[in-house]
Amino acid sequence: MISLEDKNYELIENYRDCFDLEEFKEYYTDYFYDYDYIIGDYAYSKLRLKGFYDSNNKKCKKYNNFSCKDEYLEKKCAYNCRYFILKKI
Repeated sequence: MISLEDKNYELIENYRDCFDLEEFKEYYTDYFYDYDYIIGDYAYSKLRLKGFYDSNNKKCKKYNNFSCKDEYLEKKCAYNCRYFILKKI
């Protein structure tokens, strides 16, 4: 479990050993508090974060629906890039 600013997350996927807690802390802001999931990936050696909602969350839209994460990883991320997925507990 990862705890940041009174929020708890579970690392549910760590593709190619991507997750680095110290680097994640640098990019994590209150913007992500509301999201059910956070996906982090590397583009040009820089960490990018994107928030997603669970399908039953009233704020969920197609572009931020966690069930579309595979499409996001395929179309918005570099081919075979390192990434991680955190789930809010």
